[in-house]
Formats: sequence, structure tokens, C-alpha cells
Amino acid sequence: MAYEILENNSGEDRLILAGIRESGSVIARNIQRLLGEIAGNRLATRLITISLDKKDPGPVTLSETVSFDGEVIVVIDDVANSGRTMLYAMKPFLEAHPRKIECLVLVERTHKAFPIQPDYTGLSLSTTLQEHIYVEVEGDVVRGAWLE
Repeated sequence: MAYEILENNSGEDRLILAGIRESGSVIARNIQRLLGEIAGNRLATRLITISLDKKDPGPVTLSETVSFDGEVIVVIDDVANSGRTMLYAMKPFLEAHPRKIECLVLVERTHKAFPIQPDYTGLSLSTTLQEHIYVEVEGDVVRGAWLE
């Protein structure tokens, strides 16, 4: 996925990686590390954490506020189900004038209720509405994902 990000943003010299708190932030840190290894000094990345209640999205807070005008932002989460979390997570960025907003998810399900389509997907699964995907993280490592 890091290679895809570089390919789709080849003319950019900086990106903002915005991970949705807990698992999304871990994935964002890993993507940031991989981008650094691949691109070296030609691409600067800034890491921001998005905090919101995934079950009942309301207020959305960012770990830091900077100007998002003209920036390329990649919003990162572990699992995309209905698209609701990703949609609400974009709210603070839409109050500015970013050049582009992209979405990255580790696992995508196919139960869209909101018009969100990830630009970068690790794995896409067709599941039933009763099934749930869990992503386990420990420190800065994604330990695994499973379906229940």
C-alpha cells in the first residue's frame, strides 16, 4: 500500500497521514515508516491521530491542528464496513481546503451505507452483516486480523 501511495502521489513532496485512533494510528505509523524507507528524503510525512467514537460518531478531535489548505491527506483505519467512521473522520479536513483526501484501510467489507470507497485496501472481504472483523495491534505492530 505504501508503494501505491507513492505512485498515486508521485508529484507530491509531503503528505499528511491521519490515523483513526487505535488501530488506524498504528497502521498509519507503519505506512509512515515504509514511505520513509522507500522514498527517503524526497517525501515528508506528518502523522496526525483522529479521535472519535466509532459506534456513535459525534465530536471529532485531532492530535494537532495545522493548516490543511492545499495538503494531501490520507485517512487511515483498520476496517471499513459501512463507511460511516471514515466519513465522520474527514469532517475536520473538509472545513479547510485540502488538495486531495484519500482513504486507506487494512480490511474492506462490502456493506456500504455511506459514499466512501477506499483508495488503498489491504484485503477486501465479502461478509455477512452479522460477522465482525477484529484487528489486533500491540505497540506499533499489527498482530493479526480475524473474522468472527
